[in-house]
Amino acid sequence: MATTITKPETLIGKRIRRREDPRLITGTATYVDDIKMPGMYYAAILRSPHAAANIRSIDVKAALARKGVLTVFTGKDTEHAGSVPCGAALPGLRVPHHHLLALDRVYFVGHPVAVVVATDRYIARDAAELIEVDYDVLPAVADPEKALAEGAPAVHPQWPDNTAFTFHQEGGEVNKAFAEADVIVKQRITSQRLIPMAMETRGVVADFRSADRALTLYTSTQAPHLVRTLVAQILGLDDNRLRVVAPEVGGGFGSKIDTYAEEILLAFLAMKINKPVKWIESRRENFLCTIHGRGHVDYYEIAAKKDGEITGIKLKIIQDLGAFLSLLTPAIPTLSVLMMPGLYRTKAIRADVIGAFTNCMATDAYRGAGRPEATHGIERMVDILAAELKMDPAQIRLKNFVQNEEFPFPTATGLIYDSGDYAAPLKKAMEMVDYDALRKEQAEARTQGKFLGIGMSTYGEICAFGPSPATPAGGWESSQVKIEPSGKVTVATGVSPHGQGEETTFAQITADELGIPLDDVMVVHGDTSLVPYGIGTFGSRSTAVGGTALYFALQELKTKIKKWGAVLLESEDVSLEAGQCICNKTRKSVSFKDIAFAAYRAMKVPAGSEPGLVSTCFWEPPNFTFPFGAHIVVTEIDRDTGDIAIRRYVAVDDCGKILNPLIVDGQVHGGVAQGIGQALWEEAVFDDNGQLLTGELMDYAVARAPMMPWIESGHTQTPSPVNPLGVKGVGEAGTIGASPAVVNSVVDALSPLGVRHIDMPLTPEKIWKLVSSGGAK
Repeated sequence: MATTITKPETLIGKRIRRREDPRLITGTATYVDDIKMPGMYYAAILRSPHAAANIRSIDVKAALARKGVLTVFTGKDTEHAGSVPCGAALPGLRVPHHHLLALDRVYFVGHPVAVVVATDRYIARDAAELIEVDYDVLPAVADPEKALAEGAPAVHPQWPDNTAFTFHQEGGEVNKAFAEADVIVKQRITSQRLIPMAMETRGVVADFRSADRALTLYTSTQAPHLVRTLVAQILGLDDNRLRVVAPEVGGGFGSKIDTYAEEILLAFLAMKINKPVKWIESRRENFLCTIHGRGHVDYYEIAAKKDGEITGIKLKIIQDLGAFLSLLTPAIPTLSVLMMPGLYRTKAIRADVIGAFTNCMATDAYRGAGRPEATHGIERMVDILAAELKMDPAQIRLKNFVQNEEFPFPTATGLIYDSGDYAAPLKKAMEMVDYDALRKEQAEARTQGKFLGIGMSTYGEICAFGPSPATPAGGWESSQVKIEPSGKVTVATGVSPHGQGEETTFAQITADELGIPLDDVMVVHGDTSLVPYGIGTFGSRSTAVGGTALYFALQELKTKIKKWGAVLLESEDVSLEAGQCICNKTRKSVSFKDIAFAAYRAMKVPAGSEPGLVSTCFWEPPNFTFPFGAHIVVTEIDRDTGDIAIRRYVAVDDCGKILNPLIVDGQVHGGVAQGIGQALWEEAVFDDNGQLLTGELMDYAVARAPMMPWIESGHTQTPSPVNPLGVKGVGEAGTIGASPAVVNSVVDALSPLGVRHIDMPLTPEKIWKLVSSGGAK
């Protein structure tokens, strides 16, 4: 009998609520600190109060005598346990050997010196305070430009200066471009240090079973397989006896890509005491000892013609690396170099990067990782150039954009931009704000003495990391799809989402490809014993790379389903529709459930096949993807207080094909919030002695909900040819576009006073001083 097939609704492109949210909003999710085990011990780490000092002696006797303390370890005990890994490689790179616990010296405030293991966390903390350390305090340096100056205190005395590396990249005829320029504009631009500030601080639980020589490590990480590989290598473990689990992760923003000393140390402790041991980072430790972001001092020069054509760019970057090199520390400023042309056709660029050691925590990837710094710089410079030429900032951008017919577009920095229509988001944003009417309103406001600003930024970013030769740890990704005997589907992905929504979007992809209900799909991740080896979640790569691996695994699985369906239907002419395999001649069908049962029962196995319905794919992308967009911000400044009010925030982003608009908007909104935070409030401030002055939430101004404007979202969709899904990535877009749009708006508002540039953060005090003094160039 022929079967009537009802096709399910297509899920791709629908605003489907995140399937992971119920456990989060009901408080039933499991984070690292929720993990409890019989006989568990707790670790507390004693950290250096000094940014630079030699350690004369450490006395742990009082700590050991404290009731409830099991043991205390110092650097001499962990000296042979390896060091914190740096995965980035550059010519001539100086890599200090950063031990798990300090040996004879410390070089930043928060440097781990000793660890106490006790029966509860409070005893451990109290005992840590009983440890007596005799320090010989040394001069410190916290400013990267001062660190490079002659005679600066040496962060690492084995080297004659604080230069960790230099990096040069050049493309096109730079000297010619500047020699023939009608106008050259120059500006020093900073991108200040930031604290990533995930809601959940870092935490680790380590459990060693000596009888099996097996270690399980629960850690709040973005890359569980990478942690497994590195911890196993450093401690000399067999990686197949090390299981790493990333349970619910309460935010990462790049700061949890790294493999930290504490993860290695907790594994070391569990193996030593043969008991489970937990360490949970305090908020103060999070400020001091989780990587920081940004830390740029940039010197820009732009060459241009009278008509606004940008002909050349020079850039000198001084990167504050901090006291040691974390996993990707030296690589981050090179990403800024790659994206320094922005969306513009400029074919002549020269960049020089100097990496400077300072007596501060290491910098590394923070939401955008080098691309926000690049975008902020070039977008500020384009506005400065527009002001110099008395051109509208929108028109100068439209004039210099890469044109649609030029894609794929080879840049002067060696990239190949995949696809784009760069004018479309800007024109759409201008339409949304009614740009011409706004300019008229601004002109009227100025006659009344009001400071009304209109700022824009157009950004491009390098995403979907990425081809393996361009990454320190491989750029491919994995996915396994299994149809259970019941017909339900389990997706195991090598990416490790922690807020990006892949439990939903990957289920959408799977349900659409197989023609089954969304609720028939479960997505698992984050457990190295359950999912195939994967690279992890960072660089807006999860869907563009991990989702593509899933897509190809599904194609292979569909071929297997058809083979089993052909056996059951006794016909080779079959197709898949709506979760069923159908004989195209008779229209008879068999359900996935029946096929799955037959595949596991295996009474009659198709020729060349095997029992079960499982498919695994490891996919290597041929190129990065390059999302882009335009943000416009309207601000008004209170001349009496310096307060900045954001009246309008319009974000038009192009992340390729949109799988779930609700999730895309959420990613953009979160990114914008962090970008506005950098523009207006956030800054990690150190004094001359390397002490973090903004080391608590009382002092570090994280944006709160009432401080945020309403974000008006718009989209264009230019599919990427790099992957069959057409997706590009969106997790970092908002952060990248936000800060230059806000700063451009405020500078525009104050331009009647002659203000040309203001470095972030644009605090009320800073703005009030400018207004009160009548402006400054």
